[in-house]
Amino acid sequence: MDDNESFVRVTIFGQDYTVKAPADSTYIKSIAKYVDEKMREVQQGLTDPQSTTRIAMLAAMNIADEYFSSRNNKDKFTSEIEGKVQSIIEGIDEELN
Repeated sequence: MDDNESFVRVTIFGQDYTVKAPADSTYIKSIAKYVDEKMREVQQGLTDPQSTTRIAMLAAMNIADEYFSSRNNKDKFTSEIEGKVQSIIEGIDEELN
């Protein structure tokens, strides 16, 4: 086992898991807590009882949606910043010439 790897016990939606991960145990626990919260949000939004697998799938889709939205916002922000930087560079070049 790599010296940086550790085993972390987490509980997600009432199930205990032991996770082997090359990350800080506090970080792994916070990820597990987030997944647990997302699964519970999905469960609360459903009118009929659903299987844990279905709840996990819906929670995964919600998390993926958050990720894609965040990534798209980052890409848009990066493009805007690059455009502004390019505009500033062009303005400086004009003043120097």
